[in-house]
Amino acid sequence: MEAKAISKGLQISPTKLRQVLSLIRGKKAGEALAILKFTPKKAARYVEKALQSALANADNNYGLDVDKLVVSEAFADRGTAMKRFRPVSMGRAHPFKRTSSHLTIVVSER
Repeated sequence: MEAKAISKGLQISPTKLRQVLSLIRGKKAGEALAILKFTPKKAARYVEKALQSALANADNNYGLDVDKLVVSEAFADRGTAMKRFRPVSMGRAHPFKRTSSHLTIVVSER
């Protein structure tokens, strides 16, 4: 049995999330939470919150034992991008995109 948590519209690029997700993929849930707690990246806070949500879903919705859970899948997909303009010299403007992402974490019993 597996439980899942999805966080959508996070204001961080998927590339930055994937760096942190590679640290916890395949690890036990408790060990993954400990790794995320001491990872000095902004993405670690988003991943930790989603992982805690997945663990709560497993406990409350499916009655799974939290001590036996493993992070079986963890991936980040590209979300919508806000198109903005940045002022530059000589009265011009350059376009840029503020990327967002969708985070999915799946935990299952070993």
